[in-house]
Amino acid sequence: MDITRPKALYEAGKLQKRLRRLMGQAIADYNMIGEGDRIMVCLSGGKDSYSLLEILRGLQATAPVNFELIPFHLDQAQPGYPAHVLPDYLDALGLPYRIERQDTYSTVMRVLPEGKTLCSLCSRLRRGVIYRVAGELGATRIALGHHREDILETFFLNFFFGGKLKAMPPKLVSDDGRHVVIRPLAYCREKDLERFAQERAFPIIACNLCGSQENLQRKHIKQMLAGWDRQFPGRIETMFRSLQNVAPSHLADARLFDFAGLEAQDTPFAGGDIAFDEEPLSQDVIQFRPRAVL
Repeated sequence: MDITRPKALYEAGKLQKRLRRLMGQAIADYNMIGEGDRIMVCLSGGKDSYSLLEILRGLQATAPVNFELIPFHLDQAQPGYPAHVLPDYLDALGLPYRIERQDTYSTVMRVLPEGKTLCSLCSRLRRGVIYRVAGELGATRIALGHHREDILETFFLNFFFGGKLKAMPPKLVSDDGRHVVIRPLAYCREKDLERFAQERAFPIIACNLCGSQENLQRKHIKQMLAGWDRQFPGRIETMFRSLQNVAPSHLADARLFDFAGLEAQDTPFAGGDIAFDEEPLSQDVIQFRPRAVL
C-alpha cells in the first residue's frame, strides 16, 4: 500500500481550495463577474491559462451568480504547432470553444529585426484578434491568466525601464471602451499554479515567440523576484499589498495630487507628514529570521 498517496491527495485538495478561495476573493474585490456574464477565457496553452479555466469551472458550479465560459485560443501558426492538442482537451471537457488561426508569427518575425524583443508587437497583434473575437462572441468579459508575479514583474519593468509606476490591474476597460478585461488569478502565486498544472497534467503547448527569448528583461525581473522570495520570505506578499495601498500625496505626480494648491491650514491634515515616521513591521517581516552565516 502506498502510504504517500492519501497525503498527496490531501495536499492537492488543499491547493485547489486555496486557489479557488484566492480567485473568489479577487473576483469579489474587483467585481469581476456578474449575473449573466459571458466570459471569453483566453487559453495560450500554458500552465496559467489552463489553471484559469479549470478554477473558473469549479467556481461556476457553486457561484451565487450564473455565468458562461467560452474558451478561446489564438493559433499563431508557429512552426511545429500541435493543432490537435487544445481541441482534444476542450472536446473532452464538453465546452463550446473558439479557435482562431491567424499567422501573427510570420508577421512578427518579418517586421522585427533579429535580436529585438518580440513581446510588444506580438502582444498588440494578439490583443487585436482577442478584442475582435470577443465582439463576435458577444463576450461581456475577457479573462486572462496573469497571476500575482506577472503583475509585480510588470510593475518593476515599468519602474526600471518605463519611468512609470504602473502594473497590470486586476480589471480594466480596453482603450476603445468596448471590452472589460479581468485577471481572476491576480491573488494567486505562480508556484501554486505550477503545482496545480503538474497535478492536473495539462497538455502544455510551448511558445516559440516570446517564451523563446532568453534576453528578455521580464526574465531578469522574474529571477530577481524569485531570489527575493527565497532570501526574504514574505517580501512578495508585502510588495503586492503595496499596489493596493497607494498614497498619492507622498509620491510626486501632480496629476494625482494637488501639490500646487497645498497650503498650511488650521485643522489637522489627513496623512500629513506621518508617512515619514517609521512604519510598524508587518507580520511577514517580524516572522522572518535571517539564516545564519556559515
